Amino acid sequence: MTGPRTVPTTDGPNRAERYTAAAEQALLAGRPHRALRLLAATGGGAAPAAVRGRAELVRGLAELRDGPVGDAHESLMLAAALLGPDAPGQCARAALAAAVAAWAAGDRAACLRALGCETVDGDPRHTTRLLPSASAGTGREGGGYDLVRDHALGMRAVLEARFDRAAVPLRRVVEYARTGEKPEGLLRSAAAALLLGDLGAARRAGARALAAARNRGAAALVPQALEYLAYAELRAGRHAQARTHAGQGLRAALRAGQRNTAAHHHAVLALAASIEGDTTSVAGHAAAALAIARRHGLAQAATLAQWAAARADLGRGRPLDAADRLGPLVHPGPRRGHFAVWMLAVPCYVEAAVLAGCPDDSRTVMEEFARWAAFGADPQAPAQLARCRALLTGPDEADAFYRRALTLHDEAGGDFERARTELLYGRWLRRRRRLREARDRLGAALVGFDRCGARVWAQQTGAELRAHGSAPCPAGSDALSRLTPQQLRIARYVAEGATNREVALRLAVSTRTVDYHLRNVFAALGLRSRVELARMVEQEEQTGARP
Repeated sequence: MTGPRTVPTTDGPNRAERYTAAAEQALLAGRPHRALRLLAATGGGAAPAAVRGRAELVRGLAELRDGPVGDAHESLMLAAALLGPDAPGQCARAALAAAVAAWAAGDRAACLRALGCETVDGDPRHTTRLLPSASAGTGREGGGYDLVRDHALGMRAVLEARFDRAAVPLRRVVEYARTGEKPEGLLRSAAAALLLGDLGAARRAGARALAAARNRGAAALVPQALEYLAYAELRAGRHAQARTHAGQGLRAALRAGQRNTAAHHHAVLALAASIEGDTTSVAGHAAAALAIARRHGLAQAATLAQWAAARADLGRGRPLDAADRLGPLVHPGPRRGHFAVWMLAVPCYVEAAVLAGCPDDSRTVMEEFARWAAFGADPQAPAQLARCRALLTGPDEADAFYRRALTLHDEAGGDFERARTELLYGRWLRRRRRLREARDRLGAALVGFDRCGARVWAQQTGAELRAHGSAPCPAGSDALSRLTPQQLRIARYVAEGATNREVALRLAVSTRTVDYHLRNVFAALGLRSRVELARMVEQEEQTGARP
């Protein structure tokens, strides 16, 4: 007796379509595990290639946010192959997401392959196809821009170190944020701006993406928008704002089941804590980032966490420990850090190696760092490069490099990096018995570190000032007489409560000029804040008014 026959049905493809569509909605709503359960119920094989491609795209995106990124890369590459010419927009989106997965893993060759570029003996060789044009599909985000294709072109040019070719397509993606409304397109704009080093544009695009994601109920995109905002603030030197965004992003990522995104937020929080000298927070967030990174192959998050731990060592006056941590990350070899991150750690490594008495160890990475600084993707890099050259050169040239670094800091902004240069320059001057200049630089460093909350670095600077024999000027000692007429005018206006901009308008000078003179005022008087300056001015005026 034979069993019942299986009657062919057309319900399989329909079921796969329905369940795949439901999985897409679950992923967008920030429920990746539900999306994966829905995919498991599709029946898979009976569905058309386009539907199976969409299913693999959902699977790959879910794994990219919460799973081994190597698995995500393979799922996304399969999605691109299944979608092919029948769904060019989705195919382009899958291929670019595969490149993002390879980027997170630190696999440059796989990233280039996903973008349509093979490598032969480490040298890029273009294939005939970069990505299918997304114009006919969902890749065109609006405003006439093919964002996916332009993003891919720019990313590939960056990976090939052809930075001149990266600017035009990436700039088109950045421009989308001016009028675009779709969260995914705005996230692409933020990512492109970060690649270009346009941190103002990255913040604007990230903020718009965050608002759009919340407005449209796209909970899955909120953690990523906060990640881009945190990175933009961190690279701009606004560590308190970076910490705020990363804290919110960490909570959102954990709610959405996105442990990979959470690892990046942990890394940002560790980096922010390394500025403030909170060693407990550095250790906790770095360990959390590394735990996820090691399980899921996140080379980028791991490199950032290790850099944070090393910078904390450097801030605590332990340069040898910092150099030991950073050496493997920045030198060529199998333990080198992520290709897009290790260069950010080079200035810390050079400083640590020099302070540890091993300057020659750091010279080998300077050429690559100089190329990176010339690209312009990191506004702080040119000033950091000049500072590194000052640390590594002889006494006849170091002075000029330090001054060059300070000029470049004025252009880039950021209190923390400028204060680090002031501290190193002040140490250098003190050891050469140029004591008045040393005190000015160390005083300016102290003000800068206090302004950005870098307590442990301020303590280092205070120790240098004590070694110099300096102390804040006591009230009643006619300290204001040490100031130049212009400095005195600025000091009095600031003591009255005027902002730097208001002082500049009163004196018909630039805000930068006021900021420069005010740093020198604080340094000359041994003060740390406007409140202390106001108190000193008031006390001296009262003393002068007595009979």
